[in-house]
Amino acid sequence: MGRIPEEIVEQVRDRIDIVELVGRYVALKRSGVNNFGLCPFHSEKSPSFNVNSARQIFHCFGCGEGGNAITFLMKMEGLGFKDAVRRLAGEAGIEIAEERLSPEQEAARRENEKLRRLNEVACGFYQQMLLQKSVGGAAQQYLNTRGYGQKMAQAFQLGYAPDRWDALLTHLREKGLDIDPARRLGLVRPGKQGRGDYDLFRGRLIFPIFDHYGQVVAFGGRILSGDGAKYINSPESPIYHKSRVLYGLYRAKEAMRRSDMAIVVEGYFDVLAMHRAGITQAVATCGTALTLDHARLLKRYAQKLVLLFDQDQAGQTAALRAMEVALPEGLEVQIVNLAPGEDPDSFLAGAGREAFDNCLTRARPVLEWYMDRLLVAGSGVSEQARGVDEILQRIGLLPGEIERSLYLKQLAGRTGLAEDLLQRKLGELQRSRPRIEVQLAPPPPERFPVEPSPPGPLPEEPGLSGPSHREGPTKAERMLLQLLLVNREFLPQVEQLVNPEELLHPDISALVRAFGRHPEADPEDLLESTELDGQQKEVLSGILKENPDALGDDLEAIFANCRKGIEDSAIRKEMKKLKQRIALVERSGPRDELVALNRKMTELGQRLKGTGR
Repeated sequence: MGRIPEEIVEQVRDRIDIVELVGRYVALKRSGVNNFGLCPFHSEKSPSFNVNSARQIFHCFGCGEGGNAITFLMKMEGLGFKDAVRRLAGEAGIEIAEERLSPEQEAARRENEKLRRLNEVACGFYQQMLLQKSVGGAAQQYLNTRGYGQKMAQAFQLGYAPDRWDALLTHLREKGLDIDPARRLGLVRPGKQGRGDYDLFRGRLIFPIFDHYGQVVAFGGRILSGDGAKYINSPESPIYHKSRVLYGLYRAKEAMRRSDMAIVVEGYFDVLAMHRAGITQAVATCGTALTLDHARLLKRYAQKLVLLFDQDQAGQTAALRAMEVALPEGLEVQIVNLAPGEDPDSFLAGAGREAFDNCLTRARPVLEWYMDRLLVAGSGVSEQARGVDEILQRIGLLPGEIERSLYLKQLAGRTGLAEDLLQRKLGELQRSRPRIEVQLAPPPPERFPVEPSPPGPLPEEPGLSGPSHREGPTKAERMLLQLLLVNREFLPQVEQLVNPEELLHPDISALVRAFGRHPEADPEDLLESTELDGQQKEVLSGILKENPDALGDDLEAIFANCRKGIEDSAIRKEMKKLKQRIALVERSGPRDELVALNRKMTELGQRLKGTGR
């Protein structure tokens, strides 16, 4: 890619309020121009992380991390410099000129776009098959027996692969799509001995797997009857690496940030069960052990990691593996043990949310759990010695000297061994076997982000600068208009959002007014009306083509979410204007005005926290 002009980078730095940006990830407490909170980059109990609103920088006095808004987003989201600048530029309404790509980069970008588009088509096909009683009736019945109705199916975009060899293949051909991307994704496989291609997923309930940007990258399928593996997953592809993807993360990451806790479970239905119960910070690995990439991904959103695996040998091995990759990253790792034979899905169905919350409160540090496993009463001396060595190796994974010292003291108390002996032994183990080696996944191919398509019906949060009128209405505004197409009873509430004028995109405002003037008119007739200009008709035409069923049943909740997103956007827009005025007054204006402006900025920030996330 070419270089982003320095003047564009400067504009991004000037327009983005670092306090608001950091506040999305860290709870900050204001003190003058400084804002303090717990550092997201290392474990601490006393706030040493400072965000300076005047200088628009952050600095941690504990670990030394620091920088500006661009640096912060790079570190929190694992982005490269250009991707971070592009993300923030989009929020600030700053256009970045198209950059020239090398032929190889352009080819990779186009290939990845084709793969993503095909996954979206496949996801839509599987969804439609589930909704058709004549095709997906068995899958619907299966979901109902497990307590999952249409609402949960829509939220996670569950689907059904018909029990035919070429159902998806035929659908793709009927749409005139190239089959080669489906082969590269593993959705379609070549037949043997001259036979034609066939579908990977057949007769299975389908779980779309989204990356943390909200894009479909793969699928999981559960068999409903007959022989075959209980679950199968898409193979790895240029856009899917299972060591870097966690099922449910796109929906869980905001709850993780709010609670500072991530819960890792084993299966798709465990994630669904947790979310159905309102425990929305749950994710699952996609048929693999927790990897170092997974641990680093989770650390962006939470400091505490709770492991909730089955009590069988496979589950215990998975917990051990998770401990080995998460502890070196400074994560606080805890483990919850349910009764043998129970998993989160069955436990929540039988005992309920309150009992589950009690289990979470009794979660134990994973190293204490590991000591219990190895220091079994009545075991022989040699077995105990091996156990102590194994425990010391895991204590050596801890990055903090104080934490290592406390666990050594605990180990000394439980074994009766001298603490200085254990300290010397730990040093020997670390010198002879530095640390348990964790294999890293190969580096990912360069990512060319595209606009995410989030799973489920909730609107995306608008950017810092509010709706960009050059770029068209936001998803929340489009969904608001789609809501009116489904139910005109919301018209009075929506009309209240039209004023003040700048609250909504002008095309959406014009369409809302048109609905108000002609409440009984068929929306198709408005496309022929002279009251709307070409751009407004184009917006309406696009919304008419969208599936109204995607809204779901709870229209009141949809309206509330749309209104919240639009109101948040208006507040951010006002804050941006206010910030520009503050910059001018700081250079030459009276101090009284500066004080009043800063007070107003604080009030807007408090309003945003009250209405936003």
